[in-house]
Parts: sequence; structure tokens; C-alpha cells
Amino acid sequence: MDPLIEGLRGRLVVSCQAYPGEPMRDPRTMAQIAQAVVAGGAAAVRAQGIADVRQVVTAVDVPVIGLWKDGDDGVYITPTLEHAVAVAEAGAQIVALDGTRRPRPDGRTLAETVAGLREQADVLVMADCGSIADALAAQDAGVDILGTTLSGYSGERPKTVGPDLELVDEMVAGCTLPVMVEGRVHTPAQAAEALAHGAFSVCVGTAITHPTTITTWFADAVATARG
Repeated sequence: MDPLIEGLRGRLVVSCQAYPGEPMRDPRTMAQIAQAVVAGGAAAVRAQGIADVRQVVTAVDVPVIGLWKDGDDGVYITPTLEHAVAVAEAGAQIVALDGTRRPRPDGRTLAETVAGLREQADVLVMADCGSIADALAAQDAGVDILGTTLSGYSGERPKTVGPDLELVDEMVAGCTLPVMVEGRVHTPAQAAEALAHGAFSVCVGTAITHPTTITTWFADAVATARG
């Protein structure tokens, strides 16, 4: 196993992202948030967008998992080889991409995308999967680490309230690659439970780095209590 991935074993990864149009949607802000989560113990940072990846890479001394979201439907997480190469050139040590079996915009298969990326950059590859079938196909395609990121979003599995622990169990039992649990991990207890199910590492985003959503949780609770 690559030493960089080995360093994530049993550790927390934090996703530092903001959506278009939000006040925090600025690469400098995301870099500062990345520094803050590293100070709190994050073993790696996940960053979205070329400008963000460039800023975050220079701001932290932990591995950066980079991706490029282009679009909002179908395959949009680092959807093509061109996107993947750009993320690598921006400095990400791990390139995260859509690891589902859905058609990709450039017509390449996942395996062709991984092979093409490796020809142009010395990086590791994370596959964001939505099912055990995705995970097995991504493993065969030559990726280095598997994520549960797209569970509940690709149409193959229902969207669970918390992390999809059933999928975690299936991936841990059926795959030989490390499994990073990502998606709807909203509490420390859920993060710990994911590791108890055999996850290699856990990635948390919204619950740590998205204050708008966190505020709505509290505001809704207060409104309910107020009646």
C-alpha cells in the first residue's frame, strides 16, 4: 500500500467545500478552513475546484484529495480525463473522481480514465462509488482507494439518514482496497461507528465545514422546541 494512503488508516479526512454563490465560496477561505481542520487533527483535506486545490495545497502539509465538480447531474465529480489531469496538475496528491458505472461525458470508461491519468501524472486515485458493484468495478479499473461518497445519489441505493453502513459492510467484505466512508457522517459517534464497521478512514464535510447547514440544524431544533 502506498505510504500516503497508509497514513490515512484509522484517521479523519475533512472535506472543505462551499457551494457556488455562498459567502464562503472563495479559494482563500477554503484554504484557511483547511488549515483550521488540520490544526484540529485532520489527516488529509478534500478540496473541490482547481483554484481551491491550488490554494489548499500551498496552505497545508497534509495530503490533498482534489476533485473538480462540473455540472450538477449524472457524472459530474471529475467527470473526464481532462478534469482529472487538471486536478493533478493543480497539486492534488490524490485525485477523486466519479467511480460509478454510469456513462462518462467524454465516452471513456473508468479504467481508460485511470490509465490515461497515470500516463500523465504521478498521483493516486480515489473512486467515489454508489454501490458494491461500482466499488468492484473501480477496483478492477486500477484505483487506489474506494469511497462511499455517491451512495444514495447515483440511483442504485436509497439515501440513508446517516452513512450507508450496509454498503460499508459490503465493500469491506468484498473489496481488497481501503474503503473511505464519506457521505452524511454528521456526528463523532457516526464516524466512530464507521470505523467499527471496518472502514479504513472517514471523511466528514458538512458537519465540520458548512456553517449554513449546521446553523439550520440548530435553528430548526430551536424552532421546534419553541413550538
